[in-house]
Amino acid sequence: MTHKLETRDNRISDSEVEEAFRTVLKWIGEDPDRDGLRETPNRVRRAFREYFGGYDEDPELVLRKTFSEVDGYDEMIVLRGVTFESHCEHHVAPIIGRAWVGYIPDKRVVGISKLARVVEIFSKRLQIQERLTAQIANTIEEVLSPRGTAVVVKAAHHCMISRGIHKRGADLVTSRMLGVFRDNPMTRGEFLALVNADSTE
Repeated sequence: MTHKLETRDNRISDSEVEEAFRTVLKWIGEDPDRDGLRETPNRVRRAFREYFGGYDEDPELVLRKTFSEVDGYDEMIVLRGVTFESHCEHHVAPIIGRAWVGYIPDKRVVGISKLARVVEIFSKRLQIQERLTAQIANTIEEVLSPRGTAVVVKAAHHCMISRGIHKRGADLVTSRMLGVFRDNPMTRGEFLALVNADSTE
């Protein structure tokens, strides 16, 4: 499975995007020409460019640079509590969470910042948490070919906090276990213990 880099539609100009936001401001009952809102369409356009910058990056390329001089290290590697901000594809509402990413290398390892970059790239797209979790794990599995990959994501969804059922304090937990993490209960348990310990600190 190859992750093709998704690119923005260059046929849509910045002015068209800003005009769309002006229309939304009018629709909610505001005057987009008043002092406080005159620059808002431009600001929101630039904010959206940042929120959804993950469409401009290829997570597979981020993981390509690996290291083999690790003196035979073959134990679990876990990056804990990687913070991220995403947006749900149903209401474009914020998803605020943390990710725990683990793998057991097979001869080669990757810099830990690259694991965080993979989380960031996928989170800066319209998402559902289940797909975000799978994309992170599947990409690490494909590119690094480790003995196993494990990802846990815990996040609060503002589509159910600031709208809808208004349930503050609830979070969603998703996981994907591949290779030895799926097949070996002790390995999976060791990873989940690190996740749970980090969650209570």
